[in-house]
Amino acid sequence: MAKLNFYYGAMNCGKSDTMISTAYNYTENGLTVVTMMPELSMRKAGYTTSRAGKEWPIDIATRLANEDSPETDIYAAYHQFIGNHAVHCVLVDEANFMSAGQIEALEQIAKVDNTSVIAYGIRTNIQRQLFEGTKRLFELADRVEKMVTMCTCGDQAEFNGRFVDGTFHVGEPIVWIDNDPTRVRYQSLCGNCYREQSQQPGAINA
Repeated sequence: MAKLNFYYGAMNCGKSDTMISTAYNYTENGLTVVTMMPELSMRKAGYTTSRAGKEWPIDIATRLANEDSPETDIYAAYHQFIGNHAVHCVLVDEANFMSAGQIEALEQIAKVDNTSVIAYGIRTNIQRQLFEGTKRLFELADRVEKMVTMCTCGDQAEFNGRFVDGTFHVGEPIVWIDNDPTRVRYQSLCGNCYREQSQQPGAINA
């Protein structure tokens, strides 16, 4: 039986880069992959991109529910996309931005369709609270593995800090995709450094 796998870490741990390399390795060996990613987290429309400069096309861009439309039915969208074609692996980037129901659909692909699913995501938001998608993945995934990255102090980074115009800013909006790196910068931090930054003069914490 296929498994639902979840690889998580703080920002800059190489999640997108690893997913892109995995997609490349599958396709180079003649194996079919389907890629998914929440639309709101795309820096480039239709692609996942890594900080190392790599990119890979996304087959299914997902959305959460809003006033105008329901959330993407991932299981239905997946089957509409693949038709009768065999798929060897489903790769999901930024799975933390998915809803609990969408994560359950990923499990359905693994268990009902017997197709391996590998999801990548962040554990907590900038206020150190679990994302909805991450929480459900911790509950459902057959395999959970941490991807390590380092804080500037040399300890392992566990959390994500955000700086806006040079000021530590982890207040609203919680989700702010850094399309303008001259203004918005994210940094992986250990617990001690996160607390130190949050106590600096002018820091915005709520």
